Amino acid sequence: MTDAARKIEEQPIIRPIVDADAQDLFGLLSLCFAEYPGCFVDPHDDLPDLLTPSASYAATGGAFWAVEDERGRVCACAGVDFPEEGMAELHRLYVRSDRRGQGLGSLLVRHVESYARVRGASHIVLWSDTRFTTAHRLYKRLGYAQIDGERQLGDISQSAEYRFEKKL
Repeated sequence: MTDAARKIEEQPIIRPIVDADAQDLFGLLSLCFAEYPGCFVDPHDDLPDLLTPSASYAATGGAFWAVEDERGRVCACAGVDFPEEGMAELHRLYVRSDRRGQGLGSLLVRHVESYARVRGASHIVLWSDTRFTTAHRLYKRLGYAQIDGERQLGDISQSAEYRFEKKL
């Protein structure tokens, strides 16, 4: 096998989320949140979109994707919706800790951006918990600008979030 063929074969496959992935998504978020003191997963009050993720995002004109590990478990995910004309919003970018540093986050963000462009978005926004500093570095590296200020969610984790924006 040539090096080029090996690279193609080793590329992660991004696939659409299905509602049956809900349990894997909660597991992924639980693992990611557990890395931060005071950060908890509450699916019923804080994450209702993940109870039926495919249907939730489709209902708003958006989409949600996953990358699976070798056992078929979701190890990375990202979603997008369109809150207003010309604007896309990136949601739920998570990569399991043992899969970080392999380009999955960048791959998923580029996939979301491409999907948003095709659907007419001229810019994209996202909100990220103030504790997720590694993710903030990724967003900045990918051309997102952090906007001054933060919003309080009033959720179980008492989350505060920063807003990031990028022109597409």
